[in-house]
Amino acid sequence: MGDTKLTRRAFLASATLAAGAASLKWSWAQTVNTARVVPRKISPNEKLNVAGIGVGGMGSGDIQSVGKFKDLVNIVAMCDVDTSEKQTGEARAAFPDAKFYTDYRKMLEEMDKEIDAVTVSTPDHTHALAGYMAMKMGKHCRIQKPLTHTIAEARLLANVYKENPDIVAVMGNQGHTKNGVRELCELIWSGTLGEIREAHSWTNRPIWPQAIKSPLKEQPVPDTMNWDCWLGAAPFRPYNKGYAPFKWRGWWDFGCGAIGDMACHIMDPVFWALQLDKAPRFTVEVIRQEGLTEQCFPKKSVIKFEFPERETPYGKMPPLTVYWYDGGELPPRPEGIPADEQFGDGDNGSLFIGTKAVASCCTYGENPKLHPDPLNKDLKKPDPMLPRVPEENPYLEWIKVCRDKTVAIPNGISYLDYAGPLTEVANMGNVALAVGVGVKLEFDVASMSFTNNPDANKYLSKEYRKPFDFLPL
Repeated sequence: MGDTKLTRRAFLASATLAAGAASLKWSWAQTVNTARVVPRKISPNEKLNVAGIGVGGMGSGDIQSVGKFKDLVNIVAMCDVDTSEKQTGEARAAFPDAKFYTDYRKMLEEMDKEIDAVTVSTPDHTHALAGYMAMKMGKHCRIQKPLTHTIAEARLLANVYKENPDIVAVMGNQGHTKNGVRELCELIWSGTLGEIREAHSWTNRPIWPQAIKSPLKEQPVPDTMNWDCWLGAAPFRPYNKGYAPFKWRGWWDFGCGAIGDMACHIMDPVFWALQLDKAPRFTVEVIRQEGLTEQCFPKKSVIKFEFPERETPYGKMPPLTVYWYDGGELPPRPEGIPADEQFGDGDNGSLFIGTKAVASCCTYGENPKLHPDPLNKDLKKPDPMLPRVPEENPYLEWIKVCRDKTVAIPNGISYLDYAGPLTEVANMGNVALAVGVGVKLEFDVASMSFTNNPDANKYLSKEYRKPFDFLPL
C-alpha cells in the first residue's frame, strides 16, 4: 500500500488570502480570553433559549432533538451558510419564529442577551471557532463530534470548559449516555474479562469520496450559499459542490476523515472502559494505508496506538495496544471464536481481548457481549458501578444540566474534560497519517508534544485565514 507523506503546506491551513471581514465589533475577542464567564441563571419557570449553529444535515436533527422539549426550551435563532439544503428548510419550518442568519458571528453578537445555549453542527473545521466564541460569550454548548479539527483546538476547548465551570459544554457522541457502554465498562472493571492488553475498533467509513489528488474545479457559488463563512479559517479555494454538503469529510482542510468521523463514537467504549485518559503518554503509528494524498484522507488505513500501564479508580491496568481500522479493514478473528459469530454490528464496533474472555460492542457501545457466545448464557452481570441516565437521551440531559447543574448525572453526557482527550486520541491518527507509514510518534500528554519527533508538532495545530483567526493558538 502507498506511503504518501504529506507536506506541511498541504496539512496546515494557509492564511495568505483573507475573506472580506463582516461588519462585526469583535471587541469580545480582546477582552474575554482570560475572563471567567457566567451564563444567565435560569429560574425553574423559565425556558432555556437555544440557537442552532449549522442546521442542515446533522444539525437539523440536533436542533429539532433539542427543540422538541417545548416545556424546557425555546429555539430563538438558527444559522446556516446554505439556505437551500432540505434539512435546513425542515429546521426552519419546525421553528418558524426563530430568527435566521447565515453567519454565526453576527448571530451571537446581535442576539447575545437572548441566547443561553447553542448547538454546533457545522463541518469539523469550524467546530472550535463557533464553540470557542459561544463559550467565551457565556453560552452552554453542544458540539458535534469530533469536537475539533486539530489536537490544539481540542485542548483549548477542554481548558476553556475547565476554567468556566458554570458552562455546560459537551460533545455529541450520544452513545456515552446509553446504558450499553456502562454495562461494558462494568464487565471490564469487575474483572470478568481478566486483564486486557489488546483492543480493536473498526468502521466501514469512509462512505464519501477520499483519496482525491487535486482540488476540484471552480463552480459558481450558489446564491443560497455564504461560501466565505463556510470556508471559515480554511485556506481560500473556489466553490465546488464536491466539498459541500457532506463530502467535506474527506478533505484535510475541512474534515477529519474516517477516524475523525467515527472514533469519537466507536473508540469511546475503549477510551472510557480502559481509562485511557489516565495515560500520561502514548504512541501512535500507521501500520498501512491506501490512497493518502495532499488533499484528502486515504481510502483505508490501519493505525496502532500503544498506552502504558495506568493507575485508575478500578485498579492498575496493564499496558494496552489499540488498533484502529477503516475503509473495510477488519481485525483478525481471535482464536477459538467461531467464524459465524459477529463482532459489534459487523461494519462497526470494538473488540476487547482479555485473559479470561473476549468481549465486543456495537458502534455506540451498545449490546456488549462475551465471545464465544455460549459464555453469555450463564453470565451474571456485575453490580452497577455507574449511574444511569433515566431517559438515555443526551439532548434532554444536556438541557436539564444547562438549566440546573445540580441535577447532573456523573458522566451522563460527554463533557469536554472527557471529550477533549478522546478527540485528541482520535485526531492523533491523522497526525500519524500525515507523518507517514511506519513512523512511531511518542506523545507526551502534559506538554502536548512529540518527544521523539519534534518536527511532527507542526501537525498539532494549523494556521487560520483572516478574519477567522481569533483563537488564542
